[in-house]
Amino acid sequence: MTAPRVLLVEDEPGLQLTLSDRLAAEGYAVDIASDGHGALAQARVQAYDTILLDVMLPGIDGFEVARTLRAQGVGTPILMLTARAQVNDRVTGLSIGADDYLTKPFDVRELLARIEALRRRVPRQSWVVAEQYRFGDVSVDLRRAELTRSGLPLELSAKEFQLLRYLIEHRGATLSRETLLHDVWGYTSTSSTRTIDVHVAWLRQKLEPNPRVPQFILTVHGLGYKFAG
Repeated sequence: MTAPRVLLVEDEPGLQLTLSDRLAAEGYAVDIASDGHGALAQARVQAYDTILLDVMLPGIDGFEVARTLRAQGVGTPILMLTARAQVNDRVTGLSIGADDYLTKPFDVRELLARIEALRRRVPRQSWVVAEQYRFGDVSVDLRRAELTRSGLPLELSAKEFQLLRYLIEHRGATLSRETLLHDVWGYTSTSSTRTIDVHVAWLRQKLEPNPRVPQFILTVHGLGYKFAG
């Protein structure tokens, strides 16, 4: 089973070390960002199970990070960490899309309990991206199954769109051909993985600025594909 992945956004080195070590000991895979810009960059390219987000960060604060992620369709549960105890700050965090709020200093056991509660309350499959999603010059309306590129309508087959949607919803994750066959096509056999390669090639022709050097649908050699839009 793959370890649940947590993004810890915290600028205090001592707390970074303490929390990352404890989370790792509890079976989590932990990535660390020390400022808001780093948090946004990592959350855009890696699929996380939980984001632990400090409010007081250099550059852009945690409120702005949460607001930006939600506006971009990142639905990962966010647990905000802060030394602030004012009710207004808690309301602000929750109103812009955070899922929970924990005031420093806190007991690490409570943090772990809240992470687990979030994972139970917000099933991973429900972290759909926003109905409108953009990458490069492509805009996708996931509800209407409509695409435009540079403002012009773009036609995909039903299966191409299903594959694109799956890649977007699992952006940052490396997906094997077998996984894609099972989840998008509903196949249980691994004998037709060439189907995936053909459909990926078609998507690249339609979506990539240079299909020979893809920027969005990447090949992870020996493993499968990853969406980096």
